[in-house]
Amino acid sequence: MAGFSGHLVLVFGLLGNMVSFMVYLAPLPTFYHVYKKKSTEGFQSIPYVVGLFSAMLWIYYALLKTDAMLLITINSVGCFIEAFYIGFFLFYAPKKIKIQTVKVVVFLNVVGLGLIVVLSQFLAKGPNRVHIVGWICLIFSLSVFVAPLGVVRQVIRTKSVEYMPFLLSFFLTLSAVMWFFYGLLLKDYNIAIPNVLGFSFGILQMVLYIMYKNAKKVILDQNLPQFNDEIIKIEDEKLPELKEQIIDVMKLSTTVSEIIPVVPKLNNNNCGHEVVDEVHNVPANQIIELVK
Repeated sequence: MAGFSGHLVLVFGLLGNMVSFMVYLAPLPTFYHVYKKKSTEGFQSIPYVVGLFSAMLWIYYALLKTDAMLLITINSVGCFIEAFYIGFFLFYAPKKIKIQTVKVVVFLNVVGLGLIVVLSQFLAKGPNRVHIVGWICLIFSLSVFVAPLGVVRQVIRTKSVEYMPFLLSFFLTLSAVMWFFYGLLLKDYNIAIPNVLGFSFGILQMVLYIMYKNAKKVILDQNLPQFNDEIIKIEDEKLPELKEQIIDVMKLSTTVSEIIPVVPKLNNNNCGHEVVDEVHNVPANQIIELVK
């Protein structure tokens, strides 16, 4: 029975690695957009900085456990990918943003992680050290899952899933399932418990997608048939980066291997859906001016 359980741990760990790797690649469209524009525009580096911190923290925890090699493999890949994202961002970011990003990297990934390592080494011994670092990982992971609430709120408010791709929600949910069973079979609840919340949010996102996947088209056709082209044009020209930013937000809440908790702040005044909501209550002779 123990041998069978060990095989299951390996299977779920490998599947978790594969799915998590695919989730790590989710921001690639964002950086392709940055490359084409030669500018970071309204994008933020915080998700990738925190993603790097998360991967490094879980590697430290896995090293202390000594029996979680599959955590080390995926998070090592995560460190490389997140470091690449940060370097790419710094290359195209304005000087002020570069300085801010470097400060955050130093504060979180050097000072923050350094304090965790030093204090856990000197203030705890043996199994207690593993438990303390595990609890830090657990609390950090749980705090991350607040991030999708911003996306959920956006979908409910606008009744549109344009910025919440179904496939991404599906893979995040699948990733949470794999890591939950990996942690459960290892009897490591620091890994398993956060992914219960991740699975719940993933299911919620997919349910919302099914509920609202046709809602936007209905709203536009019923209420503003004569302004469809103008509104779509506004969305395409003024916010080319919005979709990628919200995808990054959704990525934050994935499994133990890609925890990125800071939600990019959206400018509601520039959101095409806000324009739609406001136009409903504005006289016809003011609509053109409002859209501009």
